[in-house]
Amino acid sequence: MTSSAPGWVAPSGPWTEPDLRAFPADEHCYEVLDGCLHVSPPRDDPHDALVSAVVDVLASAAPPSWRPVGGVGLHAGDSFLQPDVVVLRPGTPPAPEWVEPSDVALVVEIETAHSRRYDRWLKPCVYADAGVESYWRVERTHHGPVAHLYTRAKAGHYDLHRSVAPGSVVTAELPFAVQVAPATW
Repeated sequence: MTSSAPGWVAPSGPWTEPDLRAFPADEHCYEVLDGCLHVSPPRDDPHDALVSAVVDVLASAAPPSWRPVGGVGLHAGDSFLQPDVVVLRPGTPPAPEWVEPSDVALVVEIETAHSRRYDRWLKPCVYADAGVESYWRVERTHHGPVAHLYTRAKAGHYDLHRSVAPGSVVTAELPFAVQVAPATW
């Protein structure tokens, strides 16, 4: 039997952002959480459609110079994470590959079957510890998407502000006023 070992070697210490560059561009999501590598399988088409819809909704409500985008990494301490959507504050350089938490007003994660625990427990801790003021988690259910909107408490964790079920419409206040209507996503 022939082994087809990858062309990289694990680092002798914590994983870093340069280590991520050694991985293939194969649609897997490679992230570093507190120096530990985490790999997620490729996202499916419904996931990608939700990401696009959330970016579009945020972009249509964004004040001038605020930029909702997908595909931008967030660097926080020893973590290099790939949120599904971030809202960049005014003054953030155009087309960044990685941003600092101070550049980000909102992080949105769209859950998949493989990311559920990661998106509910681990990543929000990093985002909150880093000072990102708002976090949305979109849960895919058989009734349609449910948006869970969190705000950062003074103690440095997220508090659930509200959940928005399919068929409901609310106005989220952070990072700016935007209509949240998951059934339209």
